[in-house]
Amino acid sequence: MPASDALSRDEVRVPNSSRAAFRTGRKVGILLLLQLAAALTLPFILSKSITVGSPAFLTAVAENFWRVRAAVLLSFVGSGLTVYLGVAAFPVLRRYSLSVALWFLAVCAVSCTLDVVQAGTILSMLAISKAFVTSGATEAGLYQVVGAAVAAARRSAHITQLVAIGAWLLVFYIGLFRFRLVPRGLAVLGLLGVTSQFIGVTLMMLLGYPSIGPMAMPLLPIQIGVAVWLMVKGFNDYPPAAPEAE
Repeated sequence: MPASDALSRDEVRVPNSSRAAFRTGRKVGILLLLQLAAALTLPFILSKSITVGSPAFLTAVAENFWRVRAAVLLSFVGSGLTVYLGVAAFPVLRRYSLSVALWFLAVCAVSCTLDVVQAGTILSMLAISKAFVTSGATEAGLYQVVGAAVAAARRSAHITQLVAIGAWLLVFYIGLFRFRLVPRGLAVLGLLGVTSQFIGVTLMMLLGYPSIGPMAMPLLPIQIGVAVWLMVKGFNDYPPAAPEAE
């Protein structure tokens, strides 16, 4: 093959690769923002009444029936977006490491599953709350016992949901940092935000202590910043010599 032909093919391949990295990065950025709204932000805001404790939630959830139901429906959308995010990022991550790509897809699928489980427990709280109000508070003691059990199940499901959310975020930012898909400073901020959220909220809840909400707050602007960066710049294009298959 003439050297000029080989050079010409390289010149075509590199721009095409860069355009593909930009398009995929932009898609992932959009998905991050949509998933942030539909899975990580709005459902928690709309379903605030489920966190008032038992037996207070028996009346609070019924009073906010449609808000809670809307939160559940949004969480279903968000859980689907989580899986789509894993699928969208797979081709880029696979170029660098098949194992990382598979891990990210797997933790996104697990997170989706646990999101659905969490949504199911909220629907259970909604059902018992509606039944309690409809009954006119007769047999209130029985409803309170069952309500306490349902609320405890919801809290346990929420904790495991938070672990899964932290897992896919951690794998995502490790991939961004390791393969230089975004500026490494931005990836480091993401890792710090995920770590802070896990320590302040997830770990505290796992250990039975009250969560430290302010420790989760930095993750929101970091996630938005990374999403906007990807929408504007796309993924950096650093083709590896050969993909890892460890």
